[in-house]
Amino acid sequence: MPDPYDTLGVARTASTAELKRAYTKLAKKYHPDLNGGDKAAEAKFKEVGAAWDLLGDEEKRGRFDRGEIDASGQEIHRPPPRGAGRRGAGGARGGAQHFEAEDLNDLFAQFARQQGGGFDRPMRGEDLRFSLAVSFLDAALGASRRLTLPDGSTVDVAIPAGAEEGQVLRLRGKGEKGFNNGPAGDALIELHIAAHRHFTREGDDVVLTVPLTLKEAVLGATVRVPTLTGHINMKIPPNSAPGTRLRIKGKGIRRGDQYVELKLVFPPKPDAGLAKLMEQWTPEGTADPRADLDAA
Repeated sequence: MPDPYDTLGVARTASTAELKRAYTKLAKKYHPDLNGGDKAAEAKFKEVGAAWDLLGDEEKRGRFDRGEIDASGQEIHRPPPRGAGRRGAGGARGGAQHFEAEDLNDLFAQFARQQGGGFDRPMRGEDLRFSLAVSFLDAALGASRRLTLPDGSTVDVAIPAGAEEGQVLRLRGKGEKGFNNGPAGDALIELHIAAHRHFTREGDDVVLTVPLTLKEAVLGATVRVPTLTGHINMKIPPNSAPGTRLRIKGKGIRRGDQYVELKLVFPPKPDAGLAKLMEQWTPEGTADPRADLDAA
């Protein structure tokens, strides 16, 4: 009987999960229902099942690896020590092998397992993996997206509010069909979140950069600001420095907040009036804004 590791096409160091994947793949490939009575495929199917029956059981696999049983699962009987099993000098029993009733029962049970091989057991279908591109807003607020499966059917995928990059959603029973009335596998949906033009995410908070003119920053203003769920009017306090963050409570993801980060912008072209105003303006106080650099 061939080596079960060779039959499944795996290394002797393969994990149980790797063994199961190899067995499932080959069992489906050679399953009689899919091969129209092909005797060679049927024989290969039984061979694969016998290999899994041996290696899929940790105790049996360990005994096989230690050389205690062969590839068919039968005990390997080693020669007894020299002189053992003899009665006196005549050696009435010699080296004859002695079987108890329990030994015969074990052999018959092993034979029955080889014949059945567990081939009629229900087999779960394989999981199917998909990637789904999701917009920033759909991931933040939750949405439903329709996915087409390989068999042409469609399924609605519920994207939970606050979904994160790489998150995997499981749709039970939407994978490949099982064999011998086994359950179907699952569909595993990996989410990939597209970047937004303006919003960035920090945990459940969102950050938005809002440009201000010099006049708005100095005098304060009320500006129209977008949020995840629509626009609001936000009051900018006077003398707001660039980089200041203002919080809009409860406007983030789930229970998070939105932060508005202020950015100072200048006119795209030189403004003569602004330049003249700066020439005439004398700041109050004599503090040097770069004084701290002298300590470097």
